[in-house]
Amino acid sequence: MENKQQPQKNPNNQPPKFRFNMYWLYGAIAVFLIAITFINEESPKKDVPYSNFQEYVEKGYVEKIVVITNKNEADVSLKDDPQAIKIVLGEGGEKLYSKKPQLTVRIPSPEKLDDFITANSAKTGEKIDVRYEERKDYWDSLIWSFGPILLIVFIWVIAMRRMGGGGAGGGIFSVGKSKAQLFDKGTAAIKVTFKDIAGLAEAKQEVQEIVDFLKNPAKYTSLGGKIPKGALLVGPPGTGKTLLAKAVAGEANVPFFSMSGSDFVEMFVGVGASRVRDLFRQAKEKAPCIIFIDEIDAVGRARGKNPSFNSNDERENTLNQLLTEMDGFGSNSGVIILAATNRADVLDKALLRAGRFDRQISVDLPDIHERNEIFQVHLRPLKLAKDLNVDFLAKQTPGFSGADIANVCNEAALIAARHNKTEVEKQDFLDAVDRIIGGLEKKNKITTASEKKSIATHEAGHASVSWLLEFANPLVKVTIVPRGKALGAAWYLPEERQLTTKDQMLDEMCALLGGRAAEEVVFGKVSTGALNDLERATKMAYSMVVYYGMSDKLSNISYYDSTQSDYSFTKPYSDKTSEIIDNEIKSIVNSQYQRALTIITENRSKHKALADLLVEKEVIFAEDVEHIFGKRPWASRMEEIIKESAKNDESKPIIEDEPQNTEDTSNE
Repeated sequence: MENKQQPQKNPNNQPPKFRFNMYWLYGAIAVFLIAITFINEESPKKDVPYSNFQEYVEKGYVEKIVVITNKNEADVSLKDDPQAIKIVLGEGGEKLYSKKPQLTVRIPSPEKLDDFITANSAKTGEKIDVRYEERKDYWDSLIWSFGPILLIVFIWVIAMRRMGGGGAGGGIFSVGKSKAQLFDKGTAAIKVTFKDIAGLAEAKQEVQEIVDFLKNPAKYTSLGGKIPKGALLVGPPGTGKTLLAKAVAGEANVPFFSMSGSDFVEMFVGVGASRVRDLFRQAKEKAPCIIFIDEIDAVGRARGKNPSFNSNDERENTLNQLLTEMDGFGSNSGVIILAATNRADVLDKALLRAGRFDRQISVDLPDIHERNEIFQVHLRPLKLAKDLNVDFLAKQTPGFSGADIANVCNEAALIAARHNKTEVEKQDFLDAVDRIIGGLEKKNKITTASEKKSIATHEAGHASVSWLLEFANPLVKVTIVPRGKALGAAWYLPEERQLTTKDQMLDEMCALLGGRAAEEVVFGKVSTGALNDLERATKMAYSMVVYYGMSDKLSNISYYDSTQSDYSFTKPYSDKTSEIIDNEIKSIVNSQYQRALTIITENRSKHKALADLLVEKEVIFAEDVEHIFGKRPWASRMEEIIKESAKNDESKPIIEDEPQNTEDTSNE
């Protein structure tokens, strides 16, 4: 208690600075208006009807009358007669009205009142003092004088608040304040920890080192190491970059500033740089701490070389201030910068150098084992069927990010609830994957028998060619039920290859052209249903020729620009080379189309049996195709990975406390 009563010490011995507050101005205006209301209020007045007023004049109670000509009103003063006051004001009226009592009466007009007073004076012989004056209403004049000004001030205040975005503390004078959210020590706002993140083992290790440095810096500084200035999280959307930052905020136990790159951008000139300065000022005051900037590409794009083309002075000024604050003459010891982006290729080189972002942490799409771990995290709140295999779900979702997997689990629960199930089953997850990839199923879409046969022939062509090619993606199912914009589809499990050979690309291209080839073989004509197939095949052939150097005439030559820094509108090759590229693309596509025609022709009876089965069932699976064409002699890459993982697991020594260690590892 004694400490609370002691005055606070000022270390600089400086008097407290006066700070202007808009609420003081509002209070002064309110006091002024209230005072104006009561100006010239000499005494309380009682309103009386005109008939009673005439009676009081005839009885001789009235001493003085002041006529207000511009309002048709009159102020009446009574004589200092207790009997008269008692009659007019009632019992106790003399106590209620401490001053000389006055009445207010509404008159028909000043002329009629004058006639009445003249007639009464002639009758009684008693003269009454009558005066005429014009009074102004101070309240009305005040409104007309100051009302427009107050309205303009009010609109200006509202507009400035909306344009300024509030900032730290709000108000019209906080436009240049930082909009970063502060999560201080012990806050319960962020409950995400590293236990809630599945997969991303390497990325977690990198950010855990940063957290460990903040918790135990002596461990590193004793060896001469320095705290890293910053770390940049790079990866496709939905892979868990922001989630990693949330886990850092939940684990670090230090102040954590979080904001988006777009929060620096404002319509006012110089606001972005001002907010950067304010952010780092706050961070230095609370060091050691972490600053997290999400979607940093909004403010960190590469600066244009041409000042008149593709330049933005305000954004570049903000970037320059950010570069200076991160590694300039000033000291930022104890302030670590975390940033996330999925467009690292557009960032300025000065921002990416060591000393600003010492580490670039790659957050890639999860592989089959990481997808298994992610599924286990998102399946915890769901009521699952006992026979559900998580490994099967991981196999069915190649190329899915963590956000996609979370969406699959949620969509499966909604589908199960829609069918009034008590638990989520395997089929619900398969339907959810189909729903996310292909779109909404349209069973009520009207198709004729000929259209249905044509669609079945097309999709059976895809399935037949892909089944008979070694490097084509493994088939899952074939459907002719319209879904999204597609009238039918052949579903595959894309191979998660680290490297792709020319033969693999050619086999995939041939499988894409299998649908149109089947239409030509069966019907002798083609349709517009192969638009998407042709587009994908053409892009694949273009990549082979222009980027990968896989053509015969332009072998080992690549025109791919990894920097993407050239803003010129000219192609990096001549017109003659462009003609060669066109011919090579045509040659590759046409050769694979002829190859697809040959495969369909040689297996026409099996293809017809598959198409007829598809017309009958509308949806067929890989087992049905295997029953017609026989088992594929080639194993998929995923099957090889699973076999290798099983061998590695069998070769590991058995440890008595292995279950406990396994659980701890999965929760990191």
